[in-house]
Amino acid sequence: MDHLTVEKRSENMAKIKSKDSKAELIVRKRLHALGFRYRLHSKILIGKPDIVLAKYKAVIFVHGCFWHRHNCKRATIPKSNTEYWDSKFKRNIDRFKEVSECLKKNGWNVFVIWECEVKDFDIIDKISMQIKDALKI
Repeated sequence: MDHLTVEKRSENMAKIKSKDSKAELIVRKRLHALGFRYRLHSKILIGKPDIVLAKYKAVIFVHGCFWHRHNCKRATIPKSNTEYWDSKFKRNIDRFKEVSECLKKNGWNVFVIWECEVKDFDIIDKISMQIKDALKI
């Protein structure tokens, strides 16, 4: 059973940001330091990618481990209302697969950086090299 009241739980959930998360800000800062220039949350593209590198026809999604079910310790499952959460997580995963496939069909390179990987600059540097390699830069 949830130890918080319905109102308090709602208040907590409302504070969770979908844009400009700490992880996203770290990735953006590192990409900028590597010389990349980008757009944010483009409404023109399906799924509103977190980072759009139009020059390279690449998009980067910075996924939260909890919401997108990464295989790490941050991807816990709430103990109450498990049916709701299972369907919520499944829909998040399915939606991303649809978005990713659509973007790829339209010629975009799709990259994902997980929240738990963000502090490891090697991951971000590796993705930047993959972007450059894909375009033979």
